[in-house]
Amino acid sequence: MAALAKVVARQRAEMDRLRDQAATSAVLERAKGALMALTGCTPNAAGEELQQRAKAGNRSLLEECWITLGEVVPPLQHAGPQPQATASAASATATFPVDGSATGLPATRDRLDTDDPDSTDDTYVALGRLGEALVRVGTPQDLARCLLDHLRPEVGADAVMIFRHLPAGGLELIGHSGIDDTLATQWRQVPPLPGVAALDSLRAREPRWLEDFDSDRQRYLLIGDPPERWRSRAWLPVPAGDTAEVCIGVLRDRGGPFTPSARRLLRAVARLCAGRLRAFGTRREHAADGAVQAVFDALPGAAMLLSPLTAVSGEVEDYRIDAATQDAADIVGRTGHELVGHRVLECFPSMAGEELWQGCLRTLATGEPFEGPPFAHHEVVAGSAELSTYSVRAARFGDGLVLAWVRQDSSDRQEQRLADVQRLGNLGWATWNLVTHEVNWSSQVFDILDRDPAHGPVQLTDLPGLALPEDVPALIRSVRELVHDGCRCDVPFRIRTADGVRHLRAVAETVPAVDGTPVEVHGFVQDLTAQRSAELALLESEQEILTQHGVLRAERTLAARLQHALLPLPTRPVRLAGLRVEVAYLPAQSGIHVGGDWFSAIELPDGDALFVVGDVAGHGIGAVATMAQLRFTAKGMVITGSSLTGALARLNTLLLHSRDSHGTATMVLARYTPGERRLVWAQAGHPPPLLLRDGEVRYLDRPRGMLIGASSSPVYQEAECHLEPGDRLILYTDGLVERPAEGIDLGLTRLAESVVAHHTDKPGSLSPLLAAVLEGERRDDVCVVDIRVPTEPE
Repeated sequence: MAALAKVVARQRAEMDRLRDQAATSAVLERAKGALMALTGCTPNAAGEELQQRAKAGNRSLLEECWITLGEVVPPLQHAGPQPQATASAASATATFPVDGSATGLPATRDRLDTDDPDSTDDTYVALGRLGEALVRVGTPQDLARCLLDHLRPEVGADAVMIFRHLPAGGLELIGHSGIDDTLATQWRQVPPLPGVAALDSLRAREPRWLEDFDSDRQRYLLIGDPPERWRSRAWLPVPAGDTAEVCIGVLRDRGGPFTPSARRLLRAVARLCAGRLRAFGTRREHAADGAVQAVFDALPGAAMLLSPLTAVSGEVEDYRIDAATQDAADIVGRTGHELVGHRVLECFPSMAGEELWQGCLRTLATGEPFEGPPFAHHEVVAGSAELSTYSVRAARFGDGLVLAWVRQDSSDRQEQRLADVQRLGNLGWATWNLVTHEVNWSSQVFDILDRDPAHGPVQLTDLPGLALPEDVPALIRSVRELVHDGCRCDVPFRIRTADGVRHLRAVAETVPAVDGTPVEVHGFVQDLTAQRSAELALLESEQEILTQHGVLRAERTLAARLQHALLPLPTRPVRLAGLRVEVAYLPAQSGIHVGGDWFSAIELPDGDALFVVGDVAGHGIGAVATMAQLRFTAKGMVITGSSLTGALARLNTLLLHSRDSHGTATMVLARYTPGERRLVWAQAGHPPPLLLRDGEVRYLDRPRGMLIGASSSPVYQEAECHLEPGDRLILYTDGLVERPAEGIDLGLTRLAESVVAHHTDKPGSLSPLLAAVLEGERRDDVCVVDIRVPTEPE
């Protein structure tokens, strides 16, 4: 593995070397070509001249090539014998004197001030490394990152920004590094305001050194959020012939002046980047051929001729406007000739990534024209705002595109709107001329009437023949009144189609002549099948609900009567075995079914008292019948001598093997012996009794026992409790403590607190207690047996 890793590393290093060599060769050949075009020399002479210039300036060959491509080079001085130059070459040579006077810059050999004792070989080494790195730079953004990487150790740079001068006078940020995207977005476009250091540097074509933050902030609009982030800055124009369109900003966190060597290095870096920026193809003013522009001047409407601009990867990144009509306008108000030479995204930034942008790319690739969807646009016509509808079309023209904004005619818009209304409303228009017997239908009418357009429309008098026989008389009568009397027609009718019966509606009115005679009929036919089907389904559902509701109410009435007959309620407290017993039964308020809650409170032949509270699962007549069966059977078993647990076991067997039973049930059986004040009780899946003694409340511990009708082999046990004078024992069904969306423990706690808070020895105290416990709507029946032990024998 180690050997393989070494082989891979060597191959990667060799590939990087070959890639750099190829890139360097490309830069060298471009620089040689520039010298050949400028002076008319041979390729060998151009290469020798570059070598001599690099040696004389103590620079690398690659650095000299980038400077040459930046158009700031002096004429040939060291080349050998040259062929005779042409007149154009001589003119080009005269344009670049040795002292650099034509460009306003110092001569190339003096740029780095090599005689200055402060200039060291480190400066040339730094420029050499930067020149090699520029080979791999493909975009202005890459250039900003490259500059920051190389200037950070040399001059302490913390951020780099590259601005381009726009023809309108402002600046555009084309590259940045060391700043966040939010700040870059804020400074993407800089208007031509006073106090912008980068703009000032470009206008003066001189660097601007901002080294005293307090004084600089008084003179310039400083970049930064906050501006104190960078305490010193340098803005350097990049020379391009006799102009400067690009400015490089170097921002530092620390304050203080730039050293002389740092200033020389930054000036050299700006000149070194000129060639690389030129290779990117920075925007230059461009105008189409005069004949082409003359054609666009004569064209009506808004149109532009676009040339694609490709990135290094070959993808189209923008378009240049080569010609434009006078009606073409961008977002800042430039029109016609003012747009020529600008980029599309500079004039219409919202096009980026939109459907129009993708359509232009497809048209450029395939040659097929593109037309975007209509859109609304507010424009000023004769001094007033008007809403117009446009669509954008793109067509290929040579290697470029013609982009045109087409205003839709009002009649076209109205026709489109009418078609949309017919489609959305599922209707169609029709006209009948009563004089010429000419009939016109929209296509939607043929679809609604399920008629083949090849058969043509039918006359108004023949329209009833399309309806079902049951609807023909009403339709004939409506048509007769419409034609003879001029009465408005609005009649429903049905037709039979391959998909079934359709419910339609015909609405029409007449257009009278001067004498009032109807001469033409205008109307529409609408398909109401879906609406009518929904109405019929709703009506049928309502009828079924009413029928079912009546049945359920009748069942409730019958069950309530049966329940009252089987479970009579005492109107006042009763005395049983020395105890005062009060009973309450509250039916559910929600629903229409009667529940199966029940109770028994009787005195046995031996003087004991029997108390039973039960709850049958479910509602209705079935639950009432099961309740009656359990109530009477339980009393009979205990009276005849069965134990409480034995009675529960037999009731379980009865419920399991009875076909007329109603599922399951819960129950509490309690037997009270007055001489011993002893209470023996058993339960089958029921909430425990509540005991109040001396102002303290507790629930009795439940013995074992599962609900009746759930198992063929249940186990039931008894529990014993001795009552004392003043005790209060409450038996109840689960409707008293259960509420939706809460646990039963919360209901048991609420009942215990209410018993303590509303306790009184006076008769009739059960109703206030129930009112305090039961809040809101009751969803289940409630049955309560309130047992009190008198404090003194009665």
